[in-house]
Amino acid sequence: MNENIVLLVEDNPDDVELTLLAFREIGFNHQIVVARDGSEALDYLFCKGVYAGRDRKAAPILILLDLKMPKVGGLEVLRRLRADPDLKHAFVALLTTSTEEKDQAEARTLGSNLYIAKATHYAEFIDISKRVQDLLDARLSPSLAA
Repeated sequence: MNENIVLLVEDNPDDVELTLLAFREIGFNHQIVVARDGSEALDYLFCKGVYAGRDRKAAPILILLDLKMPKVGGLEVLRRLRADPDLKHAFVALLTTSTEEKDQAEARTLGSNLYIAKATHYAEFIDISKRVQDLLDARLSPSLAA
């Protein structure tokens, strides 16, 4: 895992722009790679297509994954991640406007680590960005246990 890379998988250009702006505003200290759909995300993660030269060992520390996307949906991306021995432990937060219990249940079954309702206002983008930063800080801080 690479402690500096967060993969944002989002097909809505406005959401991408607002998410990146919110991360900049809070001083987010990780590199964000954007995949515009599930197919591009899979290419990135499995080092295929335009990402064929990428070092697969530099896996993202976090994947922010939209649920509803064209080509390959978020649940299918999650299914393929969990089936891969090198990526099955990746931390995945699903971002979605879906309030359908079946989507949430399937996400849990497939091993989603977090389910976040998508922001609808800029203040919510800031709040989500802060939550993500806090999550990463907690995951990356050295354990205080002996």
